Amino acid sequence: MNKVSTIATGLRFPEGPAFTSDGTLWCVESEGESLFYLKPTGESGRIHVGANSRPNGICVDSLDRIWFCDSGWNAIRCFNPGVDLTAPQEAEVIIDRVDGEPLNMPNDLIMDTAGNLLFTCPGPSGEETTPTGYVCVCTPLGVVRKIAENLFYPNGLCLLPDGHTLLIAETNSKRIWYGYWNPNAEDLDWEHPDVWTSTGPDGFGPDGMTLGADGNLYVAVFGSGTIKVYNQQGQHLHDIQIPGENPTNIACDPTKRLGLVATEAERGELISIQY
Repeated sequence: MNKVSTIATGLRFPEGPAFTSDGTLWCVESEGESLFYLKPTGESGRIHVGANSRPNGICVDSLDRIWFCDSGWNAIRCFNPGVDLTAPQEAEVIIDRVDGEPLNMPNDLIMDTAGNLLFTCPGPSGEETTPTGYVCVCTPLGVVRKIAENLFYPNGLCLLPDGHTLLIAETNSKRIWYGYWNPNAEDLDWEHPDVWTSTGPDGFGPDGMTLGADGNLYVAVFGSGTIKVYNQQGQHLHDIQIPGENPTNIACDPTKRLGLVATEAERGELISIQY
């Protein structure tokens, strides 16, 4: 039986939880133009990242820098919190174009074992009949290219433990795709894509997702009030009911203190799931 508890409230459309090495939990407030943090001591605060910004998914690199998608600025940005947040740097724009065009509302991102940054660009929501979304990679040398196109709102990303199976959540089709990914290839590409699973009729479709410490995939299904759990073969195991209807993303606490942490947008909360 999962123990579900609320650990933060009053957030303005939270998204993209992630942890820095000191155990601090970070997320974004998409409608609050801010990064929110919650330290293991219970101290919390916000970092404003600019007018008209709309930060979405985030990931943390080996230097504890926070990379986040900004669909308001059509950019991938990077924030260095500094030591104990005493001298934080301004969040920089790192990527804002692909193929000579502005990014189309980037949404979520992950970093692979070779330091390649993978991110989704779904475009505006509500375009269920037009597959305009795409997925990009940015290499450590700064080369940006598309690796998948013509998707119905590509959203969350996850690499399975083999490091070569890249999953992409396609919200508007209610499917999760998989394909082969070689992070060390000279020509990076997402090969042999196929449907990994369908998340069923509930809600709008899969949003963010992560691997748990048990090796299972945990998927936030927006509009369903549930986190769906799958094994690594794409078989649905069970659902976890959470407060609120709109889970947006989920992360695994590496210290196991908080278990899994989900962001929930309807109530504006951070949810801890002990499993």
